[in-house]
Amino acid sequence: MEDNQNRTDKELLGKGLRKMVICLILMFLGPTTLHLAFSNSDKPLYIPLLIIAIILCILAIVFLFMGINTIMDSMFKKKK
Repeated sequence: MEDNQNRTDKELLGKGLRKMVICLILMFLGPTTLHLAFSNSDKPLYIPLLIIAIILCILAIVFLFMGINTIMDSMFKKKK
């Protein structure tokens, strides 16, 4: 029975991997949007696009840490 408690929780691992996929998408969208904002600094949508790009970059970092934390919990957290 001891071996059964240390197994990886596959459902929690799936949730962690989904967060990492979202992070990967945001890691491409954020900098791309940021580049678009900086290359069009004379346009009227410069400020809103810049704000959206910064939010996307911050969300990528947040989802990265949440995904890693969830994956680590699925592997190393003991079940009751």
